[in-house]
Amino acid sequence: MFFLTVLRRFKEGNWTFGALVGALVGTLVGTTLCLAAPPLDCGTALLGCSLVLIGCSLVLMCEPERSVEQLQSRAVLITGCDSGFGLALASRLSEAGLKVFAGVLDENGPGARRLRERGSQNLQVLQLDVTDDSQIETARRHVCSQLHNTGLWGLVNNAGVLHCPADAELHPMAAYRLCVDVNFLSAVKMSQVFLPLLRRSRGRIVNMSSMAGEVAMPMLAAYGASKAALSVFSRVMRLELTAWGVTVVTIQPAGFRTNIFGNSVDAARYRDEIVSAASSEAREDYGMAYISSLPGRLSQMSRQSAEDLSPVVHAVRHALLAARPKALYTPGRMGWFLPFLQRCCPGRMFDAVIMALAGHSDCKPAALHGS
Repeated sequence: MFFLTVLRRFKEGNWTFGALVGALVGTLVGTTLCLAAPPLDCGTALLGCSLVLIGCSLVLMCEPERSVEQLQSRAVLITGCDSGFGLALASRLSEAGLKVFAGVLDENGPGARRLRERGSQNLQVLQLDVTDDSQIETARRHVCSQLHNTGLWGLVNNAGVLHCPADAELHPMAAYRLCVDVNFLSAVKMSQVFLPLLRRSRGRIVNMSSMAGEVAMPMLAAYGASKAALSVFSRVMRLELTAWGVTVVTIQPAGFRTNIFGNSVDAARYRDEIVSAASSEAREDYGMAYISSLPGRLSQMSRQSAEDLSPVVHAVRHALLAARPKALYTPGRMGWFLPFLQRCCPGRMFDAVIMALAGHSDCKPAALHGS
């Protein structure tokens, strides 16, 4: 357990190489004593291993944080800057001195106008629907014309959609395809298109996943599956691109209040889509009252989510600018705790915890009334 903890801390970028060596030496010494020594000495060895781990952690805490230099010569492309994380991040990074290309779904929308009104010379707004190959290529040509030979320092794949919380059986196939296209395949395409520029600067890819991509959440099958695919893609790319000097980081936030939850117009459209896509048997078993109640969960989820986006913005900023970024960031309430609990708890116990956290709905499927 000690050995695995040390390796995990190093993988996340939290340990220096010297601290890792010290911890592993302590592990080897402790293991040797445990195998060759009597029980009393074995207990002493385990205590020694614990002290080594504490000592390495103190070394880590005392080491000053280092950041990359020459921010004015570095450029970052961010997708999904119409609102939420992308909008806040584009503003924050441009203020820090980086050149920011802010991709938006609607270049004439309120988010794009807010970014332009900042009047920052470091900030350029780009029309960029991440599911449109022609818009991606246009953005690539524009970025290349602006960067010349310096390369692109960062690509933040932030664009995402949620659709409507619904039972996996009721999710329209169109909703699954939309989530996979926007949340996963767009990040794959953007990475492939911009990696030549990222290799040139030995830069970074930051992928915005979700805690729902690691911890199964009721009603979020389409969203969670697409984010799980993105997380696995990120881990594979992190291994493959190490040889090129390109760092890949995953941001895995808990619940935050953004425009991803939509509005009343979206809720009405989601209801119609679910009703039209459901089979006659599903409509009978679940009932129209239950199906009609599903879009209302969006506003409930929004109210339960954190309003302050700064933990996510800070995590992405650290991922882009720290000399040694972590492999995984888990900002937000329970962002690290629920995945940890899932690994430690028996399956049925954890299922009960998740169902309790998911909350109780007064409206149940029609066929389950009285059960």
